[in-house]
Amino acid sequence: MVDRAIRPLVDAVSQVADHALELWAGGRTQVERWEKKPGEMVCEADLEVNALLRQALGELDPGAGWLSEETADNADRLSLDRLWIVDPIDGTRDYLAGKPGWAVSVALVVSGQPVIGILAAPARNELWVAQAGMGARRNGLALTVSDRRKLSGARVPTDALPEVDGDLTRVHKPNSIALRMAMVAAAEADLLATFRWGNEWDIAASTLIAREAGASVTDALGQPLMFNRPTPTALGVLCCAPGIHDAAIDRLSDRAQAALRKG
Repeated sequence: MVDRAIRPLVDAVSQVADHALELWAGGRTQVERWEKKPGEMVCEADLEVNALLRQALGELDPGAGWLSEETADNADRLSLDRLWIVDPIDGTRDYLAGKPGWAVSVALVVSGQPVIGILAAPARNELWVAQAGMGARRNGLALTVSDRRKLSGARVPTDALPEVDGDLTRVHKPNSIALRMAMVAAAEADLLATFRWGNEWDIAASTLIAREAGASVTDALGQPLMFNRPTPTALGVLCCAPGIHDAAIDRLSDRAQAALRKG
């Protein structure tokens, strides 16, 4: 059940996500696409969904700032206590490939932390909603992270595992990192780790969803995540069942430090 106070927000995000689904054309995307920089795809649906969200969210909370993957950043947001953090289509590669592993990601951040997180994944018939202190739900059902306490055997949504992690278990990986984090929240995976510099719009909504389901969510070095930073990135993300967080940090810290040195 969605709290009545945020129902207009959930409805607005769902309606925009349904429009993205229409553009997706049942698995055969006909939208124009291009590389905004080498290896980073964008399509006209990203921009259209971005514009629709900016209008809808601006009407719901005109005083909140704006940070989105598809909008030029504006330092004015740093002086604001409230901020919308948006990824219009997280998982663009799956979107363009006609695969369902994409979602519209929206978070409201207050004083550096997400207080509302929404992932609308209409191609998967999923709506994920979390409010700070009120839990997380998928399609109205409460989410609880797994109770795994042993790192070996932990389920990881990935295409491949390095040899050093051969004791872990591979599970299906949607292109959307937000959905991969949500899998941890839903106890469909136990561990998600990345050492890339993670953009806030990739992880803001799913950070709250995972936290509210009981997951441990930090950067790749185990440090707390903060949002609305001058440079809106973190050193990757580690999202996992709380019982394996320390073991995961022990295993991954050298690789995280190496990523930090490379910048």
